[in-house]
Amino acid sequence: MNTPGARLRQALEIERPLQIVGVPNAYCARLAARAGFRAVYLSGAGVANAAFGRPDLGLTTRAEVVEEARRIAAVSSLPLLVDVDTGWGDEIGACVRELEDAGAAGLHVEDQVEAKRCGHRPGKQLVGPEEMFVRLEAALAARRDPAFVIMARTDAAGVEGLDAAIARARAYVAAGADMVFAEALSSLEEYRRFVAAVAVPVLANLTEFGRTPLFDRDEIAPTGVRMLLYPLSAFRAMSAAAEGVYTAIRREGSQRSWLARMQTRAALYEVLDYDAAERAQRAGPDGEPEV
Repeated sequence: MNTPGARLRQALEIERPLQIVGVPNAYCARLAARAGFRAVYLSGAGVANAAFGRPDLGLTTRAEVVEEARRIAAVSSLPLLVDVDTGWGDEIGACVRELEDAGAAGLHVEDQVEAKRCGHRPGKQLVGPEEMFVRLEAALAARRDPAFVIMARTDAAGVEGLDAAIARARAYVAAGADMVFAEALSSLEEYRRFVAAVAVPVLANLTEFGRTPLFDRDEIAPTGVRMLLYPLSAFRAMSAAAEGVYTAIRREGSQRSWLARMQTRAALYEVLDYDAAERAQRAGPDGEPEV
C-alpha cells in the first residue's frame, strides 16, 4: 500500500539517517523535492510564525495546522510529518483523521502542558506520563491507515534530565508510539544512550540557535539516530533575506542591489511547471487545445 505513511517508512529504510527538512509553505515543498529530500516537515512554530505572525506558544488551532498540511500535500508527493504540538486536548483524534485525509504521512505529539513553549527555551513544563498516554492512545485509536506515523516527542531531557527522558520515551513506545522525537539533547553521547535504550526509530532535532549542536550528518549517524530534522532552516534564511530586501528598498529607493541574489522569473516558472499548467488551462474539456 503506497500511502503517505508507508512512503515515510520506506524513506527511513532507504536513507540512514533520513534528513527531513522543514517547509514553511507549499512552494518550499517543491524546492525541497528539487534538492533531493525524501521527506518534509511542517513545524508548529513554522505555522505560527510564518502563516500567522505568532510566537510558538501553542496559539494555532487544529484547523489552521491541518490546512497548511493540506496545501503542502496537494503539491508534493514527499511524505509530510506534521507537528501538532500537544494535540489540542480531546481534538487529537479528529486531528489524526483530518491529517490522513489531507495527505500527511504522520504527526508528532509532545509531552508539554498545553500552554507549551519552544523546545529550546527555558521554562518548559511537562504533563505526567499518564496524560501523555491519553494523547497517544487517542491518536492511535483514530488512525485508519496503520502506516500513518504516530510519533511521541519528549521534552523531558531539558526539564527532568536524560534518564527521565529515556524512561518517558520507553513508556511512550510501550503505549504504542511508532517513533520518538528526542528534543533538545546536547551531545552525541546523549543520543547514543537514548537510541540504545529505545526500540523504535529516534529523531534528532538539529534546529539552529538551540541547545543541540548542529551535528553533521556523518558525525551523528554512528549514534544510531534514524531521522535528522531541520525544521526552520529555510524559513530563517528566507526571513533574513526578506528583511534585507525591505531595508534596501526603503533606504536605497530600489531593489537593484539585491537583484543578483533573487530567484529569476524563469527559475520560478520552472519550479512551478508554469508552462504545463498554462497549457492545461488552455485545453478544452477533452484535453485538446481550444480553438
